[in-house]
Amino acid sequence: RAGKSVFALQMLQDRDFAYVNFDDERLLGLTDFDKLLMGMTQVYGDVRTIFLDEIQNVAGWELFVSRLHRQGYNLVLTGSNAHLLSRELATHLTGRYREFRLFPFSFGEYLRAKGFALDETVALKERQGVLLNHLDAYLHSGGFPETVLGGVDAGNYLATLFESVLLKDVVRRYNVRFAGRLMELGRYLVANHAREYTYNSVGKALGFRSIHTLENYIGYLAEAFLLFSVNRFSWKARERVQAPRKVYAFDPGFIAAVGFRAGADSGRLLESLVAIELARRGREFYTYKEPGGKEVDFVVRESGLTSELIQVCYDLSDPKTRKREFSGLLHAAEKLACEYLLILTWEEEGEITMQGKSIRLLPTWKWLTGIAGE
Repeated sequence: RAGKSVFALQMLQDRDFAYVNFDDERLLGLTDFDKLLMGMTQVYGDVRTIFLDEIQNVAGWELFVSRLHRQGYNLVLTGSNAHLLSRELATHLTGRYREFRLFPFSFGEYLRAKGFALDETVALKERQGVLLNHLDAYLHSGGFPETVLGGVDAGNYLATLFESVLLKDVVRRYNVRFAGRLMELGRYLVANHAREYTYNSVGKALGFRSIHTLENYIGYLAEAFLLFSVNRFSWKARERVQAPRKVYAFDPGFIAAVGFRAGADSGRLLESLVAIELARRGREFYTYKEPGGKEVDFVVRESGLTSELIQVCYDLSDPKTRKREFSGLLHAAEKLACEYLLILTWEEEGEITMQGKSIRLLPTWKWLTGIAGE
């Protein structure tokens, strides 16, 4: 529902192509791919570009796609399962495909869809007030095109979408026997977004007898693009895997629509939004926590080095909060040899030097949209 099909159709609008949507119930159980190819030729003629939409719904699709590629066809594929598509494409089309992961609208895309121009007038306080109102709406309704453009009730739409994806892309595909337990798990993790968890802690909270089953269920939720986990940073790979990790929803709108814990605080919502944006940008990032309690929300790594340390804090006005955020950042900067220190806020902006290090404070909307503060 993030707009994969529309995006693909836009890319193909200037060329002739054949189109097949495998969400069509008439294609369920399809086994005769030669008959399908013949039907496409009858409808579209001798085109050399084929768009296969939601291809993962048909068993054996990867062999059919590999054959079409060998025959010289140009192919565009969409699917709603990260692991399934990547695994099969890597096996059958190694080095012959490019993968694009499409998220719901970013905040910048949301603003464009709403007709809000990021021009020089955004420096005006009145315009920034309107922009922050948009950011608040985005935090609570998310970026799925239907909620941004379609005029639907975001809460009902996203709750229904979450359940639909669970049933269609997880329960049916993986033959999950306890759909109710899976739904309960999904709601629990979304409600606890931006919080650390372990398999044991979740298993105990929800009464899972099998940790192996729980691990599989969480993996399924990630493969269906409902949520993702971020490992805690450590120099040792084993510790990164074993340490508690944080969970985030793929779209902020899911938090209000699905999480059964009402009144999620603004700081956690903002942190989740930053995590989603880092994932959208394809960054390698981790959380950070020392045994003594010093924390940094995000450690961003590049080419084997720590390139950025990011704290997310909605409001720094409380002295204790300010001390905690700065202390964690400075401690991690020393440990990880990082010079670029950033605190993302709701609207506070500036630059502070502490212990010989420069810390930049930037409104989250500027970071999200790529507008650099002065």
